[in-house]
Amino acid sequence: MLNKYKKFKELKKQAKTMETELATVISEGSAAWNKVKVTINGNRDLIDVKIDESMMSPDNKDALQSAIKDAFKDATGTKFQMKLAKKMQEMGGLDALKNLGG
Repeated sequence: MLNKYKKFKELKKQAKTMETELATVISEGSAAWNKVKVTINGNRDLIDVKIDESMMSPDNKDALQSAIKDAFKDATGTKFQMKLAKKMQEMGGLDALKNLGG
């Protein structure tokens, strides 16, 4: 029982380390001709949103909503996935966790 607790504690520690490391991976996405930009980290936390004044009019509500979604999609696209994969590989990938099983 104590051995399982130690493994659990080690897994928790490694998960926290991964979370901290992934937070260093930053990605920016944009839409609407760069009038809307979002910045996220590797944990998919939204870090920043920038919206050009021209998008703020009431007539642009639907366009702004769509642009925010598109910018987020751009930020989390293939380049972002590759950055995350590279970071995970640098950290030893999931192989680092395989010995923690029962």
